[in-house]
Amino acid sequence: MALLETKNLGISFGGLRAVNGFDISVEKGQLYGLIGPNGAGKTTIFNLLTGVYRPDEGAILLDGENLTGKKTIDICKAGIARTFQNIRLFGDLSVLDNVKAGLHDHYPYSTFAGIFRLPRYFKAEREMNGKAMELLKVFGLEDYAEYKAENLSYGQQRKLEIARAMATEPKLLLLDEPAAGMNPNETKELMDTIRFVRDHFDMTILLIEHDMKLVSGICEKLTVLNFGEVLAQGDTQEVLNDPEVITAYLGE
Repeated sequence: MALLETKNLGISFGGLRAVNGFDISVEKGQLYGLIGPNGAGKTTIFNLLTGVYRPDEGAILLDGENLTGKKTIDICKAGIARTFQNIRLFGDLSVLDNVKAGLHDHYPYSTFAGIFRLPRYFKAEREMNGKAMELLKVFGLEDYAEYKAENLSYGQQRKLEIARAMATEPKLLLLDEPAAGMNPNETKELMDTIRFVRDHFDMTILLIEHDMKLVSGICEKLTVLNFGEVLAQGDTQEVLNDPEVITAYLGE
């Protein structure tokens, strides 16, 4: 059974049909790409999958559970985490605390315990620190744990955002243009990081990306959107060689 399925997903804004009849099936452990021209509806789909928008029609299933119309926090708890095209870290907080922000649902303690520093508070904080440091080591950021997030390099901030998303223990990780703004060396390192996350965590990844070298280098399957509708779908190289895709997107 597919981990993620959407069936006839659609949404309109005013008179504009932003997404129409969107179907996708992402298998467990797959590295899947979602591409298309600017304005094709890619980020809108991510917003539908994460509850930012409620679809006008269609269904979203994660591991067989219907998430259609649920709140963002409930979708996160069900197992979908995401990063954003524009990095959204807590810049004034430490690198460690940014990761811990993703852990709080798994290490809860009451406000009372926090205010009065009861044993449960210290136990939860100690466990969160340990788990956060484990994740930072995975991404090579352990030496920067006490740095402010805003003082990291751009590539390191991208890694930190992925680490924070992984802290929620998702089943599905959504990456929205992770290579945006990166130089070729940073992009190559990011590709290695994404592959490592998939393999190390047995993670399923759906990503939006414009960098075709990254897409062709790591994605096993692709869906191409154009004007909110699926233009092509299938194995990466077959899709990238589709004449309609080349005409609509690659411009060659």
